[in-house]
Amino acid sequence: MSVPVSILDLAHINEGMTARDSFEASVAIARTADTLGYRRIWYAEHHNMATIASSATSVLIAHVAAHTERVRLGAGGVMLPNHSPLTIAEQFGTLETLHPGRIDLGLGRAPGSDQNTMRALRRDPASADTFPQDVVELQGYLTGNSRIPGVDAIPGKGTNVPLYILGSSLFGAKLAAALGLPYSFASHFAPAALEDAVAVYRREFTPSEALDAPYVIAGVNAMAADTTAEAEEQLRIARRRMAAQLLGRGRTLSPDEADAALESPAGRHVLQMATYTAVGTPAEVRAYLDRFAAHADADELIIAHQAGTVEARLRSVELVAEAMAD
Repeated sequence: MSVPVSILDLAHINEGMTARDSFEASVAIARTADTLGYRRIWYAEHHNMATIASSATSVLIAHVAAHTERVRLGAGGVMLPNHSPLTIAEQFGTLETLHPGRIDLGLGRAPGSDQNTMRALRRDPASADTFPQDVVELQGYLTGNSRIPGVDAIPGKGTNVPLYILGSSLFGAKLAAALGLPYSFASHFAPAALEDAVAVYRREFTPSEALDAPYVIAGVNAMAADTTAEAEEQLRIARRRMAAQLLGRGRTLSPDEADAALESPAGRHVLQMATYTAVGTPAEVRAYLDRFAAHADADELIIAHQAGTVEARLRSVELVAEAMAD
């Protein structure tokens, strides 16, 4: 492949689906990716969202890992301020012990939820302020160099689960550079600071025991289909789903209502979130992804396949792998 490609599985619960259906779809996508050369699949921690099933991220990773053989699996990411570093070290240490050499741990500092959900999680709103220190504490547990005297992660100690800093701003870029960790930018939904963040990360990177040179993963959306018209129809479905999620205020929107919502100022902002989206046939998608990789100065792309049905997402996974194969 021209650059390594990976998958961000958003674990969608589409209309008419249950959470179990979403998990079965995630297994199907992962089993397909396992045979096609994708480097990794990540799942993101979200809470109190009726359309996303990956809230118990480590449990979902364990389930998918048991149904696959080679592809790396991880969090993209765990929202560390929602948890104690020791708990996450134990969870991912357990995963790495069960599935050695296949587990990643991406870390973010966003809540992954709204204010009421933060309270339900027993999260202190100020906990994001200690994110850098919490990353270092977590790293200590996983490397066997605990920063808390007499406290070890069992399992976890010495598993050296690789850490990735996730972000959509210069904060994460600077932190990843200072700690000498790989950096993953959320350009699939927060495109604005991509170029600046990657430039800062590469310029300020300090080599570490974990990584001797900067490594950038950039997020991008994709809708690959056998025809351009089919891909564009999947794009329309995906945009309507975004409108329902972000503008529907808890109610289902008809296609006409979704289209009207997307024409509003708030709707234009929603569309701006998906600025980086490859749409079309395998050749069209390959050309876009090659341009995007160069634009993002990325070492790897992580792709959110946004097609509106499970079948169409599976086909997109297959076609992108075919397109990116050298």
